[in-house]
Amino acid sequence: MAASLLSRTSSFSLLLLLLLLHASRLACSQSFVGVNYGQVANNLPPPESTAKLLESTMIGKVRLYGADPAIIKALANTGIGIVIGASNGDIPSLASDPNVAGQWVGANILQFYPASNITLVTVGNEVLKSNDENLISQLLPAMQNVQKAITAAGLGGKVRVSSVHAMSLLSQSDPPSSGLFHPSFEGRLRDLLEFQRENGSPLAINPYPFFAYQSDPRPETLAFCLFQPNAGRVDSGTGINYMNMFDAQVDAVYSALKVLGYKDIEIVVAETGWPYNGDSNEVGPSVENAKAYNGNLIAHLRSLVGTPLMPGKSVETYIFALYDEDLKPGPTSERSFGLYRPDLTMTYDIGLAKTPVTPTAPVTPTPKPTRMGWCVPKSGVSDAQLQASLDYACSQKIDCSPIQPGGACFEPNTVASHAAFAMNLYYQTSAKNPWNCDFSQTATLTTNNPSYNGCVYPGGST
Repeated sequence: MAASLLSRTSSFSLLLLLLLLHASRLACSQSFVGVNYGQVANNLPPPESTAKLLESTMIGKVRLYGADPAIIKALANTGIGIVIGASNGDIPSLASDPNVAGQWVGANILQFYPASNITLVTVGNEVLKSNDENLISQLLPAMQNVQKAITAAGLGGKVRVSSVHAMSLLSQSDPPSSGLFHPSFEGRLRDLLEFQRENGSPLAINPYPFFAYQSDPRPETLAFCLFQPNAGRVDSGTGINYMNMFDAQVDAVYSALKVLGYKDIEIVVAETGWPYNGDSNEVGPSVENAKAYNGNLIAHLRSLVGTPLMPGKSVETYIFALYDEDLKPGPTSERSFGLYRPDLTMTYDIGLAKTPVTPTAPVTPTPKPTRMGWCVPKSGVSDAQLQASLDYACSQKIDCSPIQPGGACFEPNTVASHAAFAMNLYYQTSAKNPWNCDFSQTATLTTNNPSYNGCVYPGGST
């Protein structure tokens, strides 16, 4: 146990060094945090305004469902990674004629690249779920023709080709170690995965803990889905105690890939999110839940802790969605996923802005609280949760050397002790707002100085 903790703690110095080496990049964006930019709406702001909005955030990638030239052009020279899509309706012509694929690549990639940082083309959206055998049979040929056109243009390895799949691709996902693809999809999937392995492209999947909660609306399920404190769920196959639904769903996909012999295929989360509004008969939509899910998801990704089966690396994840799409059919929740309003203001704040956003004045003025004390872990929080908070805090350019071997705060060599020091240091070096001592609701403020022996915790009143 001590050796494991020593290894994890000493890795922080390497992590911090890497952060310094890539400081300019990290200051601009989080390369693994993306957002979906849907356009089924009649009130969206101009693409140029959206590009400026994105540049003011930590969002590093944008996924388009099509290939709108105005948007692609507006994102030129921003450094933001762009995923473009060929629709399901494009698949038959792309599959049947390589020349059509060449024209598509020329019109949607070559005229913009490299100023517009196009990184991935998704051919089709949830095609296997469509049950359209004709369309399903044409998916791989369409992907192959697009890839050949990209390679012929000299962009092989720079612009990858994939397709996006629903979680219903899995026939089994609980526990995560038992993940299996549906037998009816297995043959097609093997061919697709072989193509993706040959070309280094990812499997794109759409996990939604929101829908898992709708089918199991217990309080403990909500906490599990929102990355909030909970007892966790033990995987009977591995003994791993999963602390959130997102990791469980992603690892189920990994397990399914492993069964087929393709565990080396990268997984990309093409869509995930939580609606902030819904109809009276819908379970789960609310601003509070949406803020908790998306905010805690981003903190989880930034911690770089990864998932239990894929540790130490954050899965590239696209949050749904940048804006509401007011023309979408269905329940109110379908039109209520937007992180931003059409006037470019936040629907709710989840810490995406590069600079702190000035909060709007409350209806009833409240006195400014005295910011005092120290930020420490709440009682009863598991080591797994504290490790994630520790990883996140030490990835935010604070000095975690005191909790490394030989440091003044290394002993006692426990996750709880190291997390307490790191969480407090992060809080003290931030704006010291209450939300800076939240850590997915695993921390709290105290007036009791936690310093001990030669280990000094900065803090007090300001």
